[in-house]
Amino acid sequence: MIRMLDIRRSYCLGLTEVNALQGVSLEIGPHEFVAIMGPSGSGKSTLMNIIGFLDRPTAGAYFFEEQEVGRAGDDRLAELRNSRIGFVFQSFNLLLRYTALKNVELPMIYAGVAPRQRREAAAAALTEVGLADRMGHKPNEMSGGEQQRVAIARALVNRPAILLADEPTGNLDTQSGKEIIDLFIKLNNGGTTLIVITHNREVAEQSKRILHMRDGQLIREERQP
Repeated sequence: MIRMLDIRRSYCLGLTEVNALQGVSLEIGPHEFVAIMGPSGSGKSTLMNIIGFLDRPTAGAYFFEEQEVGRAGDDRLAELRNSRIGFVFQSFNLLLRYTALKNVELPMIYAGVAPRQRREAAAAALTEVGLADRMGHKPNEMSGGEQQRVAIARALVNRPAILLADEPTGNLDTQSGKEIIDLFIKLNNGGTTLIVITHNREVAEQSKRILHMRDGQLIREERQP
């Protein structure tokens, strides 16, 4: 599904050139659950942005579903991002004035899906993450764990090829974090490809494979039993 060859990403910070990625090569297959770990500044967020078509490499080749996309234009990257990637962030990124149902509908509004179809798909996604009884609640009426479930439902509603999660339990208490990881495992067992960026060793150990980064490089791969 994903194949990266010698990916490099550099940018200028004032007069200083920063080499955020220095020759990263990796493969991630369909239905995998992969965690990416590393200290701050290791390059894992830059790698996540390139995987999710939010950024593009300075050099190297990125193949997504057997198509080279590292040099694709903005319109093509936006199309792939909207149709093939679901994003889950640490801060939830929900609109406070909207109900859970309306928040989950948003990606389909941008995609031009008809209202009735949007509502049905959003309701199905919220049911899938265990929030069938919370669809009419707004974020400030929900716990952190429930808000993250809404964010996951929103990420899943367009049935993306990959769910990409950046520190998904970072703002949650221990029990809520465990519930989110249990949900990820359930989704992965159902066929969803998962890539999780995390500092949390306990979260990473729930994956099938851990990629360790340091100084813009993949330094080690760890396979889980």
